[in-house]
Amino acid sequence: MAKRHEVNNRLQGETLVRKGLMQKHDHIQPMRLIPDLQVVKIGGHGTIDFGREVVMPLLEEIGEQAKDHKMLVVTGGGVRVRHILDVGIDLGMPTGVLAQLAGKISEQNAEMVSLLLSKWGGTHIDSADILDLPMLLKLGLLPVTHGTPPYGLFEHPPECGLIPPHRTDTGAFLMAEVLGAKSCILVKNVDGLYTENPLVNPDADLIEDITVDELLAMDLEDLVMERKLLYLLKDANSLKELRIVNGHKRGNVEKALRGEKVGTIIRV
Repeated sequence: MAKRHEVNNRLQGETLVRKGLMQKHDHIQPMRLIPDLQVVKIGGHGTIDFGREVVMPLLEEIGEQAKDHKMLVVTGGGVRVRHILDVGIDLGMPTGVLAQLAGKISEQNAEMVSLLLSKWGGTHIDSADILDLPMLLKLGLLPVTHGTPPYGLFEHPPECGLIPPHRTDTGAFLMAEVLGAKSCILVKNVDGLYTENPLVNPDADLIEDITVDELLAMDLEDLVMERKLLYLLKDANSLKELRIVNGHKRGNVEKALRGEKVGTIIRV
């Protein structure tokens, strides 16, 4: 049997999937690149698609808050994502292709939002520029990017159906985690997480505070954010909670940035 060529290191000869090896490094905490960063994700479907009446007051609030808080603004896709997914699924496109198509739309929203925030230093950045954030923030800029994670053709197969499981909520959370951010705030068009879709059932109950395990155990039919996000939160190193707020109500984002009680908190 041929001898493997090795380079001397502490992982020499490892398969990188051995349980004992993973547990050995479990205590090591990764560095937090921007520990005072707050990631604010603006939903396309819940916010941007409503146009000027909703978007302009929200962006003015975010711009003013950028004077006191380090922020990364992340955009969703919205109705156009739903349209392209509908067409793509009907044509039998694979999940990875659907993910690439959806990403192009959330990026369009990021370009528009960055221009609308230019008064406060709004600057559009690509996914590849995320590690430039420390410098951009020191320059007083307000970075804006789209939330579709760059899995593209390598998107994970969904448990059921064809819709990509990792979309813009997930992308915003992953960016917050890799940067070691202070918080991840999902801006929606409802007051938080409900037991049912409140736009369908007005009598649904608002859940103000809940753990990931409790929420998963409830096995709700509908959620205000991507279900995959809950599993990522369980395994996160830096982020131990995420918050959902209503961006149609002025002042909610400010309260969330200040850590005040508003919306829903989902925690580990």
